[in-house]
Amino acid sequence: MLEAKDRQLLEQIQQGLPVCSRPYFEIGRLCDMSEAEVIERLSRLKAQGLIKRLGVIVKHRQLGYRANAMVVWNVPDNLIKQLGGHISQFSFVTLCYQRPRQPGWPHNLYCMIHGKDKATVLQQIEQLVAACGLNNFDQEILFSRRCFKQRGAVYQKTKPALADG
Repeated sequence: MLEAKDRQLLEQIQQGLPVCSRPYFEIGRLCDMSEAEVIERLSRLKAQGLIKRLGVIVKHRQLGYRANAMVVWNVPDNLIKQLGGHISQFSFVTLCYQRPRQPGWPHNLYCMIHGKDKATVLQQIEQLVAACGLNNFDQEILFSRRCFKQRGAVYQKTKPALADG
């Protein structure tokens, strides 16, 4: 069961961590907790599985990265770990993970590449395919057409303010 302080902490972090040198100190100030207590509570909530992970959301377009491609392959399951490990070593690969195959969609190995332009991303994919021996596996390249709002997890909805009346 969540304590009131845990609920307050979750509500605070769902808007993102403050951009400052000591974000947990700042959250603690807002929640009337010490920096150490914030870190301890977040660690406990993560260990309990109530928080899956804390991560950074990079706004690629604002950094000049206009071409984003999800590359998917259909590889034998026994090669996923080996190929995924090799793919993830490339600096231009930002994500690499396995997903289960779905009816009508046989791909099980996914990676994301962000680049300044489409031609650069296509060259990087060619480099990846050659270096990792991926030429014999079915592949799809899915370029982003739109940029969606990126945000972290929402843990609880805030209650709307009541109108005076």
